[in-house]
Amino acid sequence: MNLEIATLGGGCFWCVEGALKQLQGVARCISGYAGGATQNPDYRAICTGRTGHAEVVEVQFDPAQIDYRTLLEAFFAIHDPTTLNRQGNDSGTQYRSVIFTHSTEQENIAHALIAELNAAKTWSDPIVTAVLPAPTFWPAEDYHQNYLATNPYQPYCQAVAAPKAAKLRKLYAQRLKSS
Repeated sequence: MNLEIATLGGGCFWCVEGALKQLQGVARCISGYAGGATQNPDYRAICTGRTGHAEVVEVQFDPAQIDYRTLLEAFFAIHDPTTLNRQGNDSGTQYRSVIFTHSTEQENIAHALIAELNAAKTWSDPIVTAVLPAPTFWPAEDYHQNYLATNPYQPYCQAVAAPKAAKLRKLYAQRLKSS
C-alpha cells in the first residue's frame, strides 16, 4: 500500500480518531499534537492552551480506497467547523478546527471543499477551519491512542465521542470497514 497522510484537528482527538478509523482505506489513526512552538509537548501542557498546539489526528490512508476529499467530507461531518477554538464544551486553541496539509494538492482540495460547503450553506455560519502546511506532528501519550475503543464507558466518550462515531457510521455506512 502507498499510504498518504492527512493531519486533522476537530476538537478532542478522541472523537476524530474514534470516528475516522472506521472508514475503509484508513490504515491507522494516531492522536497527537501539531501547530505549536513547544518541542515534545505533552497533554498536560497542551491543556493549558499556551503551547499553541492543536489536538490532531494523523490519519494514514490508502488513496486507492478512500480519496482525500472523501476523508475531509467525513471530517467535516463529525465536528462543527464554524466555531473558533471550540467544539461543544471544549474551548481553547487546542480544540480549533484545522487541516494541516502535506501537499499542494491537499491544500487545493481543502480550500475547494470549504468554498463549496460555504456556498451550499451547509452550516448557518461560515467555516472557520484553518488550512495550513503540516508542521511537526507529535504523537500523544500511549493512553490517548485508540481511546474510544478502550474506554467506551468513560463519560466523555459516551456523551461526545461515541455519538460522533455513530454519526459517521450512519452517514458513511457504505464506506465502513467490514467487521
